[in-house]
Amino acid sequence: MLNYVLRRVAIAIPTILLLVVISFVLMYAAPGGPFNSERPLPAQVMANIEARYGLDQPYWKQMATYIWNVVVHFDFGPSFQYRDRTVNDVIAQGFPVTLTYGFWSFIVALVVGVALGAAAAIRHNSWLDYLAVGISIGAQVLPNFVMAPILVLIFTLWLGWLPGGGWQGGQIEYIILPVIALSTSYMASIARITRSSMLEVLNAGFIRTARAKGLPTRRIIWTHAMKPTMLPVLSYLGPAFVGMITGSVIIDVFFSTGGIGQFFVNSAFNRDYSVIMGITILVGVLTVTFNLVVDLLYAWIDPKIRY
Repeated sequence: MLNYVLRRVAIAIPTILLLVVISFVLMYAAPGGPFNSERPLPAQVMANIEARYGLDQPYWKQMATYIWNVVVHFDFGPSFQYRDRTVNDVIAQGFPVTLTYGFWSFIVALVVGVALGAAAAIRHNSWLDYLAVGISIGAQVLPNFVMAPILVLIFTLWLGWLPGGGWQGGQIEYIILPVIALSTSYMASIARITRSSMLEVLNAGFIRTARAKGLPTRRIIWTHAMKPTMLPVLSYLGPAFVGMITGSVIIDVFFSTGGIGQFFVNSAFNRDYSVIMGITILVGVLTVTFNLVVDLLYAWIDPKIRY
């Protein structure tokens, strides 16, 4: 198992370094610049600004300095548009918000999705199976940019139960609608994967042997069927978890939560390349990290992977 862990870590480290390099190259290869405008600045003013942010240095030196600061110090540098603030400050402000509703979205999607998929497989071709499949299909065809306005229309404008936007320090009433809007499509995918995986496992030979021995159905499901059922689900959970905890641009913009998605959109409009690169690298590092965690969990559940 230790050799497997070391191999996976050895793959993850150069992947992250390559991500940093590619992000830097793509941002600086884009046309225009963060200080370009319809009215060009005087040459002396532009030279002072470039010297202030180190943009007057050779390209290779800018890249080497940036990679060194990111990899060694985890410092993404100053923001080009938010004065007197660094990219780390921007991420520190928005990421906790996104992490909060993203984490709860993951919990809701995982619990409800696995429960729906398992119930549909256990009661195959029954009314419960049709109901679970119907809920999954309905959630799948309603992405968050459609679900968000529907939720606000129903629970805010019609019923007046929940606020339609804001954050207010993460109070529960401000978290419910973003969590529902973000988790529904992931929940549907998890339910679909769980159902198909459990149907395959329940028809396996070792399950028929357990039933022939007279084991209770509950024990068969929880002791023998659930672990192999979760293997395909785990493969999906890695990128899904990153997608939810890094949030959605639609959620941040529509509900005005103040997460990093809003900063990402504003930075794209303002050509604040340092913030764009910082958020992109953060999402990439989280993706690589949680895919590594999923690989380790996969190997822990399935001994054949370790061997």
